[in-house]
Amino acid sequence: MSVDEKGRRMLTEFREFAMKGNVVDLAVGVIIGAAFGAIVTSLVGDIIMPIIGAATGGLDFSNYFAPLSKAVTATNLADAKKQGAVLAYGSFLTLTINFIIVAFVLFLVIRAINTLKRKEETKPVEPPKPSEEVVLLTEIRDLLKK
Repeated sequence: MSVDEKGRRMLTEFREFAMKGNVVDLAVGVIIGAAFGAIVTSLVGDIIMPIIGAATGGLDFSNYFAPLSKAVTATNLADAKKQGAVLAYGSFLTLTINFIIVAFVLFLVIRAINTLKRKEETKPVEPPKPSEEVVLLTEIRDLLKK
């Protein structure tokens, strides 16, 4: 088998693998998940955290940090990181809230899907209509009984 044939065979196998339903579904899920993550990040950063900041007297969690070096004298996180090591617990708090929101929304989505599945499972299934031959044989049987 030549190198060219091996290469074509490998490309064919890869194409078959990539076109399987699960791989394509996973790729779509990853893309939608990334977009969903961006939406949730915006929700947390642009809506929820400002509301929490307003409720707590204008606190901005993103700038909460603890300097780990005496060289750090800045009052905002970006400048403090340039000066030395800092423990940015405000950023961690924001990401934790972000995670909790994502987990909760996913929980609600999965819960709704499971509810819909249960409703579909409990729907009564109509028995299939008998074929014309069965109907005809049933009529013949009923006539013979008379």
